[in-house]
Amino acid sequence: MTVLSPPRPPAIERALRDARTWCAGHTIDDRPALVHALRVTVTIGQHVPAPAQDVIVAALLHDAPEFAPTERDVYQTLTVGYGTEVARIIAALQAEHRALDEPDPPIRVDDQPVLLASTADKIVALTSLLRRAQSTGNVPAFFDRRPVLCGLLPHFRGFQRAAHPRLPGSMSAHLDAALTPIERATAYSQRVGAR
Repeated sequence: MTVLSPPRPPAIERALRDARTWCAGHTIDDRPALVHALRVTVTIGQHVPAPAQDVIVAALLHDAPEFAPTERDVYQTLTVGYGTEVARIIAALQAEHRALDEPDPPIRVDDQPVLLASTADKIVALTSLLRRAQSTGNVPAFFDRRPVLCGLLPHFRGFQRAAHPRLPGSMSAHLDAALTPIERATAYSQRVGAR
């Protein structure tokens, strides 16, 4: 049983419908974008007993600013449909995503709803990347072709360490378990390349 198992509260049911609609035709990590949204949401529920409904809705819709129709302001649509807290969490997650393109992105762990959704998003993304790398049969080469991602690994580790005291222990451990094998693969690749 997961946080998305029926019967679902009406807001979560609506968010699931909107996520299906907005994610249709889009992919994240070589899979349908809806699968990513569902995994992020379920990951929160695996580690947080009775998570707040706003956090679940925001997790389902966290990529809405990228995928929702552009005729209307997506944050206005989210606020009208789901309330200011959901729109606020999603805006913070989008700001965090954009900051990853900047040098030395900030690490913020002071906003618990955002922290939970952000950590779950990282767990799912890193786990998916590792799975894809393992499926190639050459994990170091997979990451060698992704220097931008490799450059972000210290940021992700810094996030995990800063977030650790504020997260459920199992969630921090899950992020560590997703990050460590990627760090090892890239460290091995750097050692071999230095020879």
